[in-house]
Amino acid sequence: MDTSAALHSGASPQASDAWFASLSLADHELANGVLGLVEPLGLLVTVKSLATGRYVHGSAGMAALFERHEAGIVGAGDNELMRPDEVLAMRRAEQAVMAQRTVVVSEHRLELGGRRREFAVTRVPLGGEHVMAMWAERTEERHRETHLQRALNQIEQQQKALEQIRREMQQGSGRDDVSGLYLRAQFDDQLLREIDLSTREHREFALVLIALDPASAAIQALGPEAHQRMLEGLGRMLRANTRAMDAACRVGEHTFAVLLSGVGLATAHARMEQLRRQCTAQIVVLNGQDLGLSLSMGVASFPHTASKQDELLKASETAVQEAQRRGGNQVVLAPIPFGNLG
Repeated sequence: MDTSAALHSGASPQASDAWFASLSLADHELANGVLGLVEPLGLLVTVKSLATGRYVHGSAGMAALFERHEAGIVGAGDNELMRPDEVLAMRRAEQAVMAQRTVVVSEHRLELGGRRREFAVTRVPLGGEHVMAMWAERTEERHRETHLQRALNQIEQQQKALEQIRREMQQGSGRDDVSGLYLRAQFDDQLLREIDLSTREHREFALVLIALDPASAAIQALGPEAHQRMLEGLGRMLRANTRAMDAACRVGEHTFAVLLSGVGLATAHARMEQLRRQCTAQIVVLNGQDLGLSLSMGVASFPHTASKQDELLKASETAVQEAQRRGGNQVVLAPIPFGNLG
């Protein structure tokens, strides 16, 4: 690319030539390289003289931005292109660059053609009298972020309403107020019944323990309500992904248990892996922020893993701990003792 042509941008050759002529050979090569890299990427490039407050270089995209296709922006000042408040914001950013003598990134909103457009502008000092700026438009990106935030807020309100309705319907039902699942006492009774039934009918069942993985520091900073929202979300997922013959219960502050009646170890693992993936994709919102659901699961089977209640529980607990030791967000099968094979 011809550097002088790029710097002139079809406008005021005297102003641009004066700046360009002041560059050393190394500066010429650097300017050529920078412009050759950034302009094809859609970035808009300017160089401004701080002594005069006028542009000595503006890429073709900058001229189009301000609808100065023929004249370009070389030789123009911000007060000819922008509103007074926008000019002031530009001046402050340039002063910060020269004071810090380093790269500074700032956000700018401009009213152009009756539409507000947003830019991230990266500035770097060139010597003591010029500032180079690279403009990247963020308007569509900001619009997408705004729409996403509105959608998350709507989901949050819907989740709140559904949980309130559920609580009102379940009052006095013996279920956990937060997750909507049965409590530890009901789980213990159901586990004993399942062991008795499976023993008499010579069939399998699976026991799955599920633990919420530790939340990130950002989620923890949201306080107890964030933890409650995640418990509510996990409760919804378990209710939606278990059969009437199964039993899903909350058995601890961070732990849940699922009894999968008549299900072997391989099938239980496949179902829990599917549940884990669904939970990972589930949107759980608090204050417009997606909390996410990360789970560790331990799967044990009766009678292959263990044939006694306490041994079965211990095996699934050990498997959960192993899942968390491996980093969480995964399903681990409890090992089958050698004597139980065959």
